[in-house]
Amino acid sequence: MARQLQAEGVVDSISAQSVHRILNSHRLKPWRHHPWLSPKTPRDAAFAAAVRNLSDLYSRPLTTHEAVLCVDEKTNLQPRTRKAKTLPPGPGKPIRVEDEYERKGILHLLAAFDTRTGKVYHITGERKRQIELLQLMEILDREFDPSFTAVHIVLDNVRMHKGKLVKAWLAKHPRFQFHHPPVHCSWMNQVEQWFSILQRKRFGIINFADKQDLAERLDAFVKEWNSHAHAFRWSSKSFDKVLAECEKNIAGVA
Repeated sequence: MARQLQAEGVVDSISAQSVHRILNSHRLKPWRHHPWLSPKTPRDAAFAAAVRNLSDLYSRPLTTHEAVLCVDEKTNLQPRTRKAKTLPPGPGKPIRVEDEYERKGILHLLAAFDTRTGKVYHITGERKRQIELLQLMEILDREFDPSFTAVHIVLDNVRMHKGKLVKAWLAKHPRFQFHHPPVHCSWMNQVEQWFSILQRKRFGIINFADKQDLAERLDAFVKEWNSHAHAFRWSSKSFDKVLAECEKNIAGVA
């Protein structure tokens, strides 16, 4: 950077140490980067209302006849069978994973995370359609007895979640109510937090014999998780930063 500043005539002379001190004094680290997605929906009153709705669902005390679950898909999971055995770690040596692998197709995971108990409900399949979503919804309908008269489902506002089959199912099951986070706000869906745990614990080293093996490992992980399930700590403060941005852009957002 010092050479570039001199080449462009910004300064006559400067040392690398001086550049480092200047950057450090302003807490700048230009060698680091973080991907982000520019918002495509305005931070307006409708956006704020959707955020407040999720804040309410996640933080308020629920009545005995209510439940709040977050639903989404973790797609394109590949078995990737390694062509040689994974070698265990040794003194001063990490686990060694064969770089070459065989593709064995893909599998999709659909999961529902109970925001109050942490319990996970799931299915796996080779396709990702309304039919598979409704298979998961049927599981939830069986698991939550009729005493639950309001089952709130938080899920992305995508075509798969609002097609004709889904609308027809919801009409026949009025106790289920869909709630959609704003566009590009998937982090507000708590099942994404659980997917992150799954990714770290089971997909650090991808080596499965086939799709059946992968499905069985996913089943085992969910069973293990549910044996000591816990909810995530979300409160109304989790959304304060987002709502503060809304306050900068619109009037009347308290």
